[in-house]
This record gives sequence, structure tokens and C-alpha cells, in this order.
Amino acid sequence: MATMRCLLALAASKGWVLYQLDINNAFLHGKLVEEVYMRMPKGIPNPNNLVCKLKRSLYGLKRASRQWFARLNEELHKQGFIQAKNDPSLFIYQTSTAFIIAAVYVDDIILTGTDLGVITTLKNHLHKVFSIKDLGELHYFLGIEVSHKKQSIILTQKKFSKELLQLTSDHGDHFHDPVLYKSLVGKLNFLTHTRPDLSYAVQTLSQFMSQQRIPHVQALHHVLRYIAGTIGQGILLQANSQLCLKAYSDSDWASCSESRKSVTGYVMLLGNSLVT
Repeated sequence: MATMRCLLALAASKGWVLYQLDINNAFLHGKLVEEVYMRMPKGIPNPNNLVCKLKRSLYGLKRASRQWFARLNEELHKQGFIQAKNDPSLFIYQTSTAFIIAAVYVDDIILTGTDLGVITTLKNHLHKVFSIKDLGELHYFLGIEVSHKKQSIILTQKKFSKELLQLTSDHGDHFHDPVLYKSLVGKLNFLTHTRPDLSYAVQTLSQFMSQQRIPHVQALHHVLRYIAGTIGQGILLQANSQLCLKAYSDSDWASCSESRKSVTGYVMLLGNSLVT
């Protein structure tokens, strides 16, 4: 997510349009390099108890995501994209006249850059090889709403927040439902992608996943009430001509009553945009 926020902050600063693609049946395009066999599906006559030797990857194989990514990597390299060293899911195309970035999350791809012609060529190539859904300009990605304003991009998770709050409406005492506690804290952790103000509270609640007590559940309720009152809050990624990376940190010494360790908070900004 830090890479994604950096990419969106860069696009906001440069005025680049962000496009989103979705690959149809992505895992089925993976090439198997090992011999893999599977039992015949139920309902198909198999009197000799034979098995199938797979020629292509299938959903459900442990290696399916790896093989798909290797295939996509191969096709992007053919189009002149180079894999970033610090993040293997980021690909860059650069010439004297064009600079294009492709960010990949399984079968979702975000494209942006200076040359619409190169982006269109890449879309056409990927559609020819894999079959894609061209989702147009980026508005919704990994449960995050992307709003485009003048010289800025706003990231929120309104829909996700509302669904999270609905989870508590029909349930009784959380203390006797540890599964629900774990589910809610896990979803809160996902919500911190656009709500860094929740980070410390969620990190603290996460420490009691194995044995939560009434005070922990009360603290969880407190966080949920705070979310209900601030449901539209998110991250503002602003255009800035000076895209320097700035970092701030702070520690409160030995503040943890359990371990007597210090707790360190940090923030990193690309220009004026929070990225991690």
C-alpha cells in the first residue's frame, strides 16, 4: 500500500490520468513448469480410476498465483517494462519521450504515465494475450474509493466502513464471541490503509486476539463509535512541485505497562502526501 500511495501521489502531482484493468480468469493463464496431476472431477465417469495431467494452471493450486505472475511478468517485459527492484509488483517503462508505470495486485493493474499511446498499446497487447476488462479511470481499488479533485486525490473506505459497522448490529456480548472480535480487528487493520489515525488503537487491540477480556471489547466498541462519527475521513494526496521524501518519528519511553517497552510512531510524506 505504501507503493500504491506513492504512485497516486506522483500521479496527482504530475496531473497524470490513472487507469485500471482487470484480467479475466488470470490464474488460468499460468504456465506449469512442473508435472501436476489432479483427480477427475465428480460426476465424470472414470471406471479405470485415471487422473488428469494438467497443461495449465488452475484456481486452487498453491503455485497458481506464482505461475500467473511469472506469465504477466514475461508479457510486460516483452513490451519494454522493467521490474522495480524495491517492489516486484511495480513495472516501469521509460524512453526519451515516455514514462509509464504499471502497478500489479494479482489480477488488477493500475496504469499511469505521460504517454496515452503507450498505455493504449499495452492495453491492446494484454487483451490479445489474456482478455482484459478495461475499467477506465481509477475510482475503486482493493476496497478503497479513489476520488479525483483538482490537483489532488482523496482515498477513503466509506463502503467498507459501513459494512464493518453493520457486523455488530445483530450480535450479543462480544466477550463470548472471540471469532467476531478477531474478525472486527482484522477488518480494522485493513481500514488503516486510509485511516492512519486508527493505527495505534488497532495495533493495541491486535495484541489481545488470543485472549480478549471485557475492557478490550469495550475499547473495540469505542473505536467503532469513533469510525461511525468520522466515516468519510481518508487520506489527501496533494500535488506538489517538490516531491521530496520526509520522515518524522517520535517515541514515548517505556510507556507499555505490559512490557515496559517504548512505542514509536512514524510518518513518511512524499511532498505533502502521506504514504506510510
